[in-house]
Amino acid sequence: MSGQIFYRERLKVKDGSKTPRFKVAGVAGVDLKVYADHLRKGELKQMADAVGADLVELKGGGGSGKNKQ
Repeated sequence: MSGQIFYRERLKVKDGSKTPRFKVAGVAGVDLKVYADHLRKGELKQMADAVGADLVELKGGGGSGKNKQ
């Protein structure tokens, strides 16, 4: 079984901005340390290919966060 890298899209990203949009949430089955706060999808793919891991995108719950009742 290959390892997995779990990532999610950042919430505060402006359309058209050239800033990295993704954040690594966790890593399973791979000895990998991530020091960057935000990454581009291509960078995630390069890391996954280098360590033989699969990328898993986490979907949001669609709620309103802390204010949800």
